[in-house]
Amino acid sequence: MNTDTRKLFSPEKLFKVFGTAFFVYLFFGFMLLPCINTITQIFTTKNAAGEATPWAVIEFFFAGNMPKYVWNSLKLALTLVVTVNIVGVSIVLLTEYFDIKGAKILRLGYMTTLIYSGVALVTGYLFLYDRNGIITSALKESFPDMNANWFSGYNAVLFTMTFACTSNHALFLRNAIRGLDYNTVEAARNLGAKPLKVLAKVVFPTLIPTMFSLTVMTFITGLCAMSAPTLLGFDSINPEIVRLAGSSVADEAFPQARAALLSIILAMFTIVLLSALSSYERKGHYLSVSKTKAKLVKQKISNPIANVMAHIYAYVLFIIYMIPVVMIVIFSFQDHSAIKMKSIDFSNWTFINYFGEQDYSYLTSRGTYKTRVGSISGLFSNDATIGGIRLSFILSAIAAALACVIVVIACNYIFKNRKKKRSTVLEYSLLFPWLLPTILICYSYRTYFNSEEVWYMFSNNMYYMENVRFLIIMAYTVVKLPFALRMIKAAFYTIDEELEDAAKNLGASGFVTFIKVKLPIILPSVLAVFALNFNSLFTEYDMSATFASRYGTTYAMIIQSMCTDEGLYGYNINASGRRCASTVFIMLISGLILYLVYGVGARDLGDRLELKEKRKKRKERLMLRFSKTKTLAAPESSNS
Repeated sequence: MNTDTRKLFSPEKLFKVFGTAFFVYLFFGFMLLPCINTITQIFTTKNAAGEATPWAVIEFFFAGNMPKYVWNSLKLALTLVVTVNIVGVSIVLLTEYFDIKGAKILRLGYMTTLIYSGVALVTGYLFLYDRNGIITSALKESFPDMNANWFSGYNAVLFTMTFACTSNHALFLRNAIRGLDYNTVEAARNLGAKPLKVLAKVVFPTLIPTMFSLTVMTFITGLCAMSAPTLLGFDSINPEIVRLAGSSVADEAFPQARAALLSIILAMFTIVLLSALSSYERKGHYLSVSKTKAKLVKQKISNPIANVMAHIYAYVLFIIYMIPVVMIVIFSFQDHSAIKMKSIDFSNWTFINYFGEQDYSYLTSRGTYKTRVGSISGLFSNDATIGGIRLSFILSAIAAALACVIVVIACNYIFKNRKKKRSTVLEYSLLFPWLLPTILICYSYRTYFNSEEVWYMFSNNMYYMENVRFLIIMAYTVVKLPFALRMIKAAFYTIDEELEDAAKNLGASGFVTFIKVKLPIILPSVLAVFALNFNSLFTEYDMSATFASRYGTTYAMIIQSMCTDEGLYGYNINASGRRCASTVFIMLISGLILYLVYGVGARDLGDRLELKEKRKKRKERLMLRFSKTKTLAAPESSNS
């Protein structure tokens, strides 16, 4: 073949062609077309006479209960902005800015929401506060006239999500506080400013960009809440969309179109908020800098009364955060009778909620005893939970890895063609899922691919049987693309262009340069993004509930439905105990991943070399001690 033909069929050229085709297929096939189909459902609805009218759903919206779901979600989102910011800012100030005794222990308690969230966290709060919960039972003894169902509805959702949503403050606002320049704080105090004035005039202005981002994230989280309203009985948009998605025309009037309209309303709110955030980021903001930056020194609270009150408030928050964690861990080692009675028996610890099986005998209505073989089973001995863990692990790992691979290839292309329009188009295409709520993407998949008319899926019904797992993987991947792009793109900025030029000068092709030079530099960031994505997807509930089916039951759905049939006809006796063990298992997995990402993975090269040297010296000391012991033992054996 001549030179032009070789260039045309070179590996890089073929990779570029197939890569472009894949991105076009991904964007149009799994982002744009399903969402357009959802929008068209609203305007193609047929009325009672069988005539297509675009106003049928709109008229039903104002005549029915749909405005109530929108208002409830808005009310929850607005109040969460206030409560989450108050609690989130206070826990960061108490552990990072003010000198509070036991701040390290407090920080660990406040960050427990990082290792368990979603349905696992909500079930933990239910274990304490529902009508048969530990704390509710204790309060009922002291106050017999109190309502046992007090922990339900709007107040319960607000309380649970207020403490569940402070994890972003614990990560991002903490980093912003620790990045403050202490010289500016000290200068303000030297000028006579009081501590509160320093906090208001010097510290908070530098935190406004971070606070604005956290506020938008909190608002969207409250607007799109799923697991807490579902489990605590609060009528909001997302649970209603999932309910309508599983309904039919025989049950109620045009349910699919109503679900589509609610999804579009969520998308409109999200687009407006993200547009406001982008507009705000273009403006300037305050920075805390000086010629020689100094590390922040914790501020002492000089007023003794204020100091005592701050410590009381800090430890009350600590107790609220820690009680669910401690109680879940303790009761995961109790038998089913102790869990049912909500009484702790320290003399009767058991691992049955984790491992093994036991038979269960119970008295029937006829007065005879009946035995159910293996009715009491542990987390790792129960087929349902093992199947949920296996399925969630596989789907989450594939989706997290696929999102990282797509974004790494896309970022490499974006940086190589950064001055061309096609790189900008590619970047905004990958950020497109951020404009849409997760429930809209999943609902669009469920309705669009639930037929054999999608030609690019080879006329296969992707919602049928095992095919639904492919939809879950694609939904997981698409939703995680924007986050992966923001994080991995930041890692690409750390690559020195001179390294790439040197590789090219040595004759290395673009592919070899990417594999040998760029990838090793960004690999720690890529692995961190993979770990965080896997961590969030492994216990994901919102998307899984939309794809609810026999072949798509993930681990979070198993946990959610674990207690619905507990004890019925002598089956599934210790579902509550197994649910506690499941939550502990999730906390261990999440904690390990966070340690690897923010503990080991966050250490720079100097820290790693220092730790390596310490391990080497420790090993040498142990070997020296072992050799001395062996030398002393040798004469004794010869004398004998």
